[in-house]
Amino acid sequence: MEYIVAWLVDTIGRLGYLGIIALMFLESSFFPFPSEVVVPPAGYLAYRGDMELWLVIVCGILGSLLGALFNYFLALWLGRPLLVRYGKYLFLPEERFLKVDAFFSRHGEISTFVCRLIPGIRQYISFPAGLARMNLWKFCLYTSLGAAIWVVVLASIGYFVGNNMDLVKQYSRQATIALLACIAIIVFIYVKRTMNSIRTKKI
Repeated sequence: MEYIVAWLVDTIGRLGYLGIIALMFLESSFFPFPSEVVVPPAGYLAYRGDMELWLVIVCGILGSLLGALFNYFLALWLGRPLLVRYGKYLFLPEERFLKVDAFFSRHGEISTFVCRLIPGIRQYISFPAGLARMNLWKFCLYTSLGAAIWVVVLASIGYFVGNNMDLVKQYSRQATIALLACIAIIVFIYVKRTMNSIRTKKI
């Protein structure tokens, strides 16, 4: 892992902000490339003065959005039968797809925001959104908001911790737990408001 981090720091340093966009595009699409080894090194480069922290964050969000849009339009192109059948070649086995699809069906558009903060799911929530032909403007908005929170957290960790991967993992894990707690509250409030709205309409 130390060699990977060193390579990423060197690669991002050479490619600059385009490197962040490209690597986060991969992370946000179906390729299993963890953002924890992309954004913190860029945050570390910002600490050294080689990059601007705000540009690191903007490029991380942009790369995440582009990767999500790739999955969105791929789902539109393939359709549900082909996605279920060949999803395993996109690192999306049928069992995982059905779980993500069910989550999207239960929680609707808010899930595109919520799932950007859940490890192992953030890459795949764009597929059911594409299949459902979710409003593209809303998709981009919710995806960007969710990605922004995660990118800011990771960039801040890299900025203050440096390229120490053990500490990056530790703080990333703690941040994930805190975000999951916040997600539970958000979903609870959203579901409660939705149910109240339905009751009001029936009355």
